[in-house]
Amino acid sequence: MIETGEAPLVNPRSGARLSASGRVFLRTGREGPLSGGNPWIFSQAIARVEPDRLGAGSIVGVYNSGGDLMGVGYYNPATTIAIRMLDWAAIPSLEAFIARRVADAIALRRAFIVGDTDSYRLINGEGDGLPGVVVDRYGSVLAMQLLTAGADAMRDELVAALASQAAPASIVERSTGAVRRQEGFSDRAGLAYGAEVLETVGVENGIRFIADLAHGQKTGAFLDQRDNRLIAHELASGARVLDACCYGGGFSLAALAGGARRVVAIDTAARALDQVRRNLELNGNRPDSVELVHQDAGEYMARIAQESHDRFDLIVLDPPPLARTRADSERAGRLYAELNAAAMRVLARGGIMLTFSCSVHLRAEDFVRAVRIAQTKSGRKLRMLKHLGPGADHPVLLGHAEGEYLTGLMLADVEGSSADRAGEAGQDVSAR
Repeated sequence: MIETGEAPLVNPRSGARLSASGRVFLRTGREGPLSGGNPWIFSQAIARVEPDRLGAGSIVGVYNSGGDLMGVGYYNPATTIAIRMLDWAAIPSLEAFIARRVADAIALRRAFIVGDTDSYRLINGEGDGLPGVVVDRYGSVLAMQLLTAGADAMRDELVAALASQAAPASIVERSTGAVRRQEGFSDRAGLAYGAEVLETVGVENGIRFIADLAHGQKTGAFLDQRDNRLIAHELASGARVLDACCYGGGFSLAALAGGARRVVAIDTAARALDQVRRNLELNGNRPDSVELVHQDAGEYMARIAQESHDRFDLIVLDPPPLARTRADSERAGRLYAELNAAAMRVLARGGIMLTFSCSVHLRAEDFVRAVRIAQTKSGRKLRMLKHLGPGADHPVLLGHAEGEYLTGLMLADVEGSSADRAGEAGQDVSAR
């Protein structure tokens, strides 16, 4: 729980007050990003902190160099991102503030999560005004990640608000990863509320899947590709489909449901392929309805290009992040170019390709450039039909470009009529 001191902050318009642990003053001319809606304040932008020793996760008022209150955030003196903003005004009570943020997040999802889907991102960090907080819903179970010192300090208030407003059977915590360790915290996982659960079944666009809450990637599954899997479903009728880096087989399941005549799913992780088998059974599909390949996707595609006439009408290329740090970005660009070139070489004439980067440290324009280099390497000619990204349950503040991480492209070979079919599929998904 966040401890606050005796430095009352007052919003001059509303009179709202919050006792904070301290005040942070920005350097002259460094308030521009904050004024433009960026919730991150880097340590270089800070002129002084009062008092000069504040613990990680402390609530602070943020002031410009002239002493005007610009908002409230939480502070970590040990990290490059020194402050993550909670609001651009004073807030009356932390408990009430978190309850309102949770209520707003729930209301936003109710506006567009409809029909046969019960699994989605419920809270997306800064995009929902709760930096460092990720909450995914899988039916009656919530999976929560607290990635920063400030988020960790809000744990009690968050669990209380989620339990009250979202009415889950369980809240499972999965607070793990490099960001948390950079913030000075060790990993923490376990039950935060309700009944013990290690895995659960979610539903996405009518397709059931297993969310591995104990060992799975992210919070148990990848919910950010829901809209893109629906595109694959619309494109799959009669198609030969390659699901490269398949993880739990979400794109494979969508393609099967869409009427694909052949699906090949590749992953280097045996655990992932076991989960594909379980998901196939869960949806009443035959065990052999997807050809499972335990191999590196790039190696598989290179071999197919050289040794066989196998080609695919629809290819989904969704590798894990290839740039784990900023220093990896140049190397990652080369890897994305090679991997996409390999995919293009096994794309059928008139075929369609959905290709993605989830590397937060590789800018979207650099990914596009890598794919253009891949086209040259492959000797193919493709058209860019659509930019792809996560669904609306993954909102990002307009002023926070750093919050964007999933970048995708829908590409079509210039030959054949598949491009027209792809355009229709994109329109169908947009309409939903």
